[in-house]
Amino acid sequence: MGASPRDSSGERLRHLPAGRRADLADFVSASGQVTVATLAERYGVSIDTIRRDLDQLDAEGILVRTHGGAVSATTTPRTDRGLDVRLHMQAEEKERIAELAAALIPDGAVIMLNAGTTTLAVARHLRNHRELTIATNNLRIPAEISPKVFRDLYVFGGSVRSITQATTGPISFKVSASGGEIDLQCDLALIAVGAVSPTGGYSTSNLADAAMMAEMMSRATKVAVLADSSKFGRRLFAQVAELGRADYLITDAAPPADLEEALKQNDVEILTP
Repeated sequence: MGASPRDSSGERLRHLPAGRRADLADFVSASGQVTVATLAERYGVSIDTIRRDLDQLDAEGILVRTHGGAVSATTTPRTDRGLDVRLHMQAEEKERIAELAAALIPDGAVIMLNAGTTTLAVARHLRNHRELTIATNNLRIPAEISPKVFRDLYVFGGSVRSITQATTGPISFKVSASGGEIDLQCDLALIAVGAVSPTGGYSTSNLADAAMMAEMMSRATKVAVLADSSKFGRRLFAQVAELGRADYLITDAAPPADLEEALKQNDVEILTP
């Protein structure tokens, strides 16, 4: 992993945050993959400080945050991160979010889940639920969830995106039946997003995914947006909805002051562990 940076007296250098992050980014790029513990030792700071540095660098697209460390963004470019890579990114945070989300769902509810590793974690946390009706475009959920949990499980059709292992639009949220069309509705839509911004609302990087997510929201009595704290203050290509479209934002840590105020002004309840 290379020697620790030291001054002329042999003591570890304690960089200012901006300088430390720049050096840290170079170190991860050169190493390919590192652990939080290694970085904390190298820079002589706490593990929590390193985690914050990595979250910031991941949000800026400089590296990829993983469970317990980080990998170089040049190894796994942001636009090509497959599901297996993203399963290891902010894994602990996603589990905490999933536990909170599952607690919102009563037995017998009708729910919609979009694609993503956070909603996949939600599905795993439903193991003690019963009689749910679940509709999703996440192709991994049928394999992750016990048949004891659901009364009915539907996977929306559409083209398959192999990177996300999900289907995407265009699809119809009206199904034909004898005597006419049936309009789909659910009690709760649980929507994992790529970014949350005070001005940009909820957004994601893919236009078709955004359309699918927005459609799910429109069919729900209540909407819970799921986003770990690395998504705060960012705005991606396609807006899914404005902040006020959600009833809940479920996350792992309190949002920055400006985002928290914007959410409160839009009557969005913030749920954290």
